Formats: sequence, C-alpha cells, structure tokens
Amino acid sequence: MAPAPASPAPARELPRFDGRRAFALLKKQVEFGPRVPGSAAHEAAAAWLKAQLAASCEKVTPHTFTIDDPYGSGKLSLTNIKASLRPQAPDRVTFAAHWDCRPRADREPGGPVDQPIPGANDGASGVAVLLALAELLHAAPPPLGVDLLLFDGEDYGRESDVQHYLIGSRRFAADYPGYRPRALILLDMVGDADLHIPMEATGLQRASDLTRTVFDRAQALGLPAFEPIPGPAVIDDHLPFLQVGIPSIDLIDLDYPEWHTLGDTPSACSPESLEQVGRLLVALVFVDFAAQR
Repeated sequence: MAPAPASPAPARELPRFDGRRAFALLKKQVEFGPRVPGSAAHEAAAAWLKAQLAASCEKVTPHTFTIDDPYGSGKLSLTNIKASLRPQAPDRVTFAAHWDCRPRADREPGGPVDQPIPGANDGASGVAVLLALAELLHAAPPPLGVDLLLFDGEDYGRESDVQHYLIGSRRFAADYPGYRPRALILLDMVGDADLHIPMEATGLQRASDLTRTVFDRAQALGLPAFEPIPGPAVIDDHLPFLQVGIPSIDLIDLDYPEWHTLGDTPSACSPESLEQVGRLLVALVFVDFAAQR
C-alpha cells in the first residue's frame, strides 16, 4: 500500500526560512571555539544561546545539572536549554539539536587527535536552524505550541563508550517525566554541503507515522536532500524520548567525510542545506502539525 500523500500547501504563502541567516548563526557558534563542556567557549556559547532564544521565544528555561566527569577526577556542569513559543498551548511539538562539541577528533585522517572538533556541522548546524526558526516564528506565530530543545553533552563519550553519549537528553527525559509533546524531531548534522538525509532506522521502525509525514512533506516541497529510503540506526538524542513513548525521529546525514575530524568547519557546510531543512520545519508547523490539531 502506498503512503497517503502529504497535505496540500495552504493557499497563503508560508513564512520564508532564510538559509543565509541560519548559516551566519552557524558561523557565530564556531567563532566561540569548540563548545566542549568545562571550557570557556562552552560557557560563553551557553550565555549567547540563551540570549538569542530569549529575544525570540516567550519562555526560556535552562536545565543545568552536574555530573562526575567520566574521564577525569572533576565535575562537569552541563546545560540543556528549552525555549518555548506559545508556552501555554497544550498541543505542542518539539524540535531539538545538540549544542556541544566533541572533545576529541577520533576520526582525524592519520589517526585520532586529542583536540576538540570545531563542530560546524556536528552540533552548530542543527542549532543554527532552530535559532533561525525561532526568529521566524517570533514574527509569524505558530498555530500550536513549539518547543526548541538544545541538548548538552551529546558527544562527550569516547568511541564505543555508549553510556557517556546523550548525557543531556537522557537527563532531560529523566528529570521531566511529564513532558509529553505530540512529536520530537531531532536535527543532527544537517549542514553538509552535499546533504543526503535518509529515514533513520529506529525512528522509521518506532515512529513510522511521523517519519512518513516528514518525508512526504519534504517530497511535496521538492527538497532533494531528503531521501525516502531506510538509513542506518543512529545512537542519538531522539532515543530517550522514544523510550518514554514520544514519537521521535532523527534527521541526520552520517555520510560526512569531516565527521569527528578537525575539518568539521563552516567551509564543509552550506546555507542551501540549512535552508532545505528550515523550509521543511516551517511547512510541518504551519501545514502538517496544524492540520492534525
């Protein structure tokens, strides 16, 4: 049986997502330096992110917590950031990304390097789309409640040390057990200049209706970066929310040569890729999620 066609676009024109603005927000994050927990760049970026979101969203709620550093003798202070538009609306959807940087370049050509990655695509790209989306929704209020979640500590774990990945999203899901948006869409590595996003396997299996809605809308918009084919399963920040029953998917392109290397810089990313992702989110808010109310 073929999937149902995506809902038609509304008669009025959708608000325009600006990929160039998103790219400027990506570059600004990279200018802080690698946003590794415990660093000065991490602290400065957190303050900037909260200020950016406060200028566009009606409510900004930092979720700060401390853990023992799994690879040292000290403590790590981590901060998730939740920003809400129409915070009193009971019907809500969530868009999420991680804002931290990986502390080590595990996949640097020639061998691992004990140096943090710049995190232009792996971290800053998803955040940039959400910051630009917040500005757009501030000017054109959404028809339902929208939460933007920025997770910390997603990329802290060493390779194969799975328990120390997804630190922020796991902690958020545990500390807010009553948080129940209609859906969560995670953006991770969405700025690749050669962007190809398949259907992440775990989301496709456990949130199939949401996956189909998202990729049907991408096809209706003519967005070539979105490929309606099964992709690999990815350990990412959508998993803690799937585990508590929230339909959640991961928009991610793992076919990125600069992944976990020092080459993950803005030069490997593009405004056009960010714009495709942003256009999709805008249509989902104003068309698909609005129609499901």
